[in-house]
Amino acid sequence: MKPFLAVAVAALAPVLVVAQNPYLGAVTTSETQTEYTLGLKESIERGLKYNLGAELAGEAQRSARGQRLVALSRLLPNINARLQESSQKVNLAAFGLSMPGFPQTIGPFGLTDARAAVSQQLLNFRALHQSRAAAQEVKAAEFHYQDARETVVSVVASLYLQAASGASRIEAVKAQLAASQALFNQAVDFKKTGVVAGIEVLRAQVELQSQKQRLIAAQNDFEKQKLNLARAIGLPDTATVTLADSMPDGRNPLPSVAEAVQGALAGRKDIQSQEARVNAAELSLKAAHAGRLPTLAFNGDFGAIGPNPMKSRGTYTAALALNIPVWQGNRVKGESEEADANLRQLRAQLSELKARVGFEIRTAMLDLNAAREQLDVNRSAVDLAKQQELQARDRFAAGVTNNLEVVQAQEALAGANENYIASLYAFNAAKTMLARSMGAAESRLMEFLQGGDRR
Repeated sequence: MKPFLAVAVAALAPVLVVAQNPYLGAVTTSETQTEYTLGLKESIERGLKYNLGAELAGEAQRSARGQRLVALSRLLPNINARLQESSQKVNLAAFGLSMPGFPQTIGPFGLTDARAAVSQQLLNFRALHQSRAAAQEVKAAEFHYQDARETVVSVVASLYLQAASGASRIEAVKAQLAASQALFNQAVDFKKTGVVAGIEVLRAQVELQSQKQRLIAAQNDFEKQKLNLARAIGLPDTATVTLADSMPDGRNPLPSVAEAVQGALAGRKDIQSQEARVNAAELSLKAAHAGRLPTLAFNGDFGAIGPNPMKSRGTYTAALALNIPVWQGNRVKGESEEADANLRQLRAQLSELKARVGFEIRTAMLDLNAAREQLDVNRSAVDLAKQQELQARDRFAAGVTNNLEVVQAQEALAGANENYIASLYAFNAAKTMLARSMGAAESRLMEFLQGGDRR
């Protein structure tokens, strides 16, 4: 895994599963298609639809909504209906009813009771604050889901760019392999005509084998990179992936650090999610304090009772209950301290998160500027290395030098190509990190990466 991807996945999203980061996996699909040609945009769209990290965040959002309904139910009327048919035999003596000549037990006799009951909290500040806190938790979960989508975009883009760089390496190694093959053939021909010694053939053959090994390694890495991409966007295990886009090299203007920080503070969903959690904690603290306050509730029922349904008579009960807490064994104090500690922790995390925004954006800007400069230098280095190789081949063909100079020039070109591909990946990775740090990966990443280098 490239360093950027490892840092991005660890720093941009919480690890919800210990053994497997969910943003590197996806829910299984029932697709029967086996061949896919995907561009970066299509890969991101599939990731947003099937990535496990986004799926788990969506389910957490549903869970928060369910918890809010439970909290809200404590403030809404509760209505229940009951129908009871029973047969009883009563021991009067057990109730102190014993008279000479009067039976000690009566029955059995039937009893039918059909009744509807209603209860309603009229004044309960604890339940009110808990319901409001649950509503804030729903907002936090919604923002977390949107932040998870940002992470999915960043991770999928990184995996795609990684695979695209792998494809570029294969093309570069193939070109080097063709040049090494030509050098070997030339050395063999020169050996046959007695122009060069056998060491020249052996040296060219060693270089040819080295390039073949590099090609095998590059192809293997490329296939594994495509597998990683396929897993993150929910492709079947048997899918064959073809990349439709090459590594982009867009040079579009980017916002200044001040603009990026200001936009991130206003738009990053992880900040908004944390702010909602702080609001929920404040309301939870109020709910804990409200445990000392009286509550007022209404309880009533209406129904018909009698020895059988035909002889039943209507009855009802209506009551107001005022409950005044007097002593609860320090339960309220303990809950208040726990809620206050949780609130302080969340506030500290929010403060650190806001402070981290500037650090992340400045770091991404530094990486971006450095990568852009390295990319320019490495592009020039590739041109120079190509000229060096061409001149070395001409000198060898003219008999001015041996092919050691050519082999060294080929190795220099291979190193220059690798540096160019690595710097191009780092350039795009830095833009991806910047978009993620600004909270604009889903909406602006393609704009940041626009343009293309077909080199």
